[in-house]
Amino acid sequence: MAAGRNQPTSMQRRLRVATPSDAASIRTIYAPYCESTPISFEETPPTEAELTERIERTLERYPWLVCEVDGEVVGYASAGPLRGYDAYEWVVELSVYVAERAQGAGVGRALYASLFAILERQGVRDAYAVTAVPNPGTEAFHESLGFELLATFPEIGYSNGDWRDVRWWRKPLGEKAPDPDPLTPFPALLEAVEDADALVRVGEEHLEVE
Repeated sequence: MAAGRNQPTSMQRRLRVATPSDAASIRTIYAPYCESTPISFEETPPTEAELTERIERTLERYPWLVCEVDGEVVGYASAGPLRGYDAYEWVVELSVYVAERAQGAGVGRALYASLFAILERQGVRDAYAVTAVPNPGTEAFHESLGFELLATFPEIGYSNGDWRDVRWWRKPLGEKAPDPDPLTPFPALLEAVEDADALVRVGEEHLEVE
């Protein structure tokens, strides 16, 4: 995961729900993290077709958001299942990536703010993030948003020529009821709320684009 410097200069920015047609733009953002850094353990970038499938599959149940500046996607964030068992229905794992040229402009913070608002309305109670070590900028970013460090798994993955530690972080999103209602799928939530666009764009106040 990566978020963090440099500011885009356009005032035309917005958050919206990703579509399969965003796959190429998302790949452009994500591929350098795969190829040139240990931040993602996915060393071979997924193809555009693979990302199209991921977007479609994610949106069946969870949010996948993008941030646009002047019509160009400069960052994205998504949620997905932590594990496949029914008992984990109310927790998610998050992913957020921002193009290098857009870092430091509040894009990651804006995407996460909208993601949290949506997930809370869906009934999610905890959001988890996983970071490779070293990645001080992303760790500081998550700490600033209220994530707590739960555990460090030493040398758990071999990536970019070295054994890497991995850290797990958690952010509570709501109280845990004794008998929780089933999670509301993302498409059903968008249909149920009065102003779905406003919910998706709630994080835009954090954008610092000039």
